[in-house]
Amino acid sequence: MKTILLELCLCACTLSVVAQNNTQCPNIIVLLADDQGWGDLSVCGNKMVKTPHIDRLAAEGASFVNYYVCPVSAPTRAEFLTGRYAYRGQVTGVSEGRERLNLDRQTIGDYFKAAGYHTGAFGKWHNGTQYPYHPNARGFDEFYGYCSGHWGNYMSPLLENNGEIVYGEGFLTDDLTNHAISYIKDHQKEPFFVYLPFNTPHSPMQVTDKWWNSWKNRELIQCGTNAEKEDQNHTRAALALAENIDWNVGRVMQTLKELDIDDNTIVLYFSDNGPNGSRWNGEMKGTKGTTDEGGVRSPLFIRWPKKIKAGTEIEQLSGCIDLLPTLLSLSGNKTRLGKIDGIDLSECLTNDIKEVKRTLYRTWGAKSSFREGDYLLSNELDLYNVREDRSQIKPIQSKEPLIYQQMLTEKEAFDKESQLITQAKDTRPFLIAHPMEQYSKLPARDGLCNGNIKRSNQHPNSSYFTNWISNRDAIYWDVEVCESGTFEAIVYYTCPNGEEGSLIRLSSGNIQLVSTLSKANESSLIGKELDRVPRQESYMQNFQPFSLGRITLSKGKTQIVIEALDVKHNSVMDLYLLVFKRIK
Repeated sequence: MKTILLELCLCACTLSVVAQNNTQCPNIIVLLADDQGWGDLSVCGNKMVKTPHIDRLAAEGASFVNYYVCPVSAPTRAEFLTGRYAYRGQVTGVSEGRERLNLDRQTIGDYFKAAGYHTGAFGKWHNGTQYPYHPNARGFDEFYGYCSGHWGNYMSPLLENNGEIVYGEGFLTDDLTNHAISYIKDHQKEPFFVYLPFNTPHSPMQVTDKWWNSWKNRELIQCGTNAEKEDQNHTRAALALAENIDWNVGRVMQTLKELDIDDNTIVLYFSDNGPNGSRWNGEMKGTKGTTDEGGVRSPLFIRWPKKIKAGTEIEQLSGCIDLLPTLLSLSGNKTRLGKIDGIDLSECLTNDIKEVKRTLYRTWGAKSSFREGDYLLSNELDLYNVREDRSQIKPIQSKEPLIYQQMLTEKEAFDKESQLITQAKDTRPFLIAHPMEQYSKLPARDGLCNGNIKRSNQHPNSSYFTNWISNRDAIYWDVEVCESGTFEAIVYYTCPNGEEGSLIRLSSGNIQLVSTLSKANESSLIGKELDRVPRQESYMQNFQPFSLGRITLSKGKTQIVIEALDVKHNSVMDLYLLVFKRIK
């Protein structure tokens, strides 16, 4: 814990920012799609979908032709937040704590907050749930959304607002946009930094009738490179969700226009990885989870009428690691960033300059690829000129042996460094009871279980524990209590009518709280009614809070264990979340 506090102090000390004239600072809005492929937009050549508002961002601003993200979600978000390769911030997975961004990394929220901006994040975070990994601890004054890698229900789901559990209102993408728009209106007179990471088209493929009806019987006139693997209803749902995102982008842009602040607001749009399925993607090889072109190439549009010429097209090799230094530079922020992997691309946007020679490394699991200029060295160690061959069907290493050998040597060095981190066991405990946090959350996805208990699904994110039927069963979390105190322990659970009455013990070392689960909470499975294709994730339930009582937690590493001393009937409960609310 001393190490963590020292890291936080170092972060604060390095955020030395000269105050700027707030009337001249541009506002910034970052729009991020989840699992949307490069080819899911009409501006990129998709003839089936209509995305006029996103297309207009490109037409009225700059389009990056060779912009790259990571193969999956959490690493992309970490690179955007810090300008550093994700593995260097110990973001090596998407669940079980491996998505957490190390505390020695300052975020884009930290920098803009220190510069006097109002900072808000609305949507999917996916870089840590507990303080100080939580967005409110990473530079964002306001947070509304969820911290998990995916969410199991998009219609009025459980969410959080600055750490407190709340219920959403309506379809999630629309709801997140509503909150972002309200924040923009509240802070229209002063500079704001709004991060709006949408939840779609990540599965489950839930689409409301408003957006599905025009797609459910539509003929698909374009297909992916692996057409035999394409689920056409999955594609229809993804493109329907793309049109819903576009509508929400239009709402944001209309708000800026009505407030008369659109000329001095920088708006960015990109996606976090390749498409989450086989569908048309510009004939590129690969999808989400791969390091091929189709898995990591993303659109990037940046609109700023005050400084960026409409219709600008940028060929420069670029990535999400470049957004932090670029946005700081565009806003006039002179903060010294220290060691980062990204480069400042502001000159590409505001001046006609030649391309900067640079490399870009992409990795996920045991897979990796390496870019330099127009050349791609693939995971299979084939060399391609992707300007001419984005499908990766014509390897050229025999024609370019010197370039091949040089890139192979560089890629091997990156692989050696990254694998030392990504293949190591993550020993960081989950942190709770931080002095700056009133609500400490231990979701089922971060916990472990024994006995008869099992997860509702093999994918931990947005799962819950079920089949709790014996007094030999237990659920536990390895944690570190940051500061001693007294807490109200609250479970979010379901329990069928007639099954209530089990005696529950919650413990931390020798400290115990014993309570009777005296109230049933009957629930059916939620989500199927909006699913347009069968899901792989858990269906959700109507989890409700139940207070177990008060418990005292002592500072230090411990194990939080919840078990049943007496199973009153056939089962105890399904457990989704354990919350500790600080009392003193």
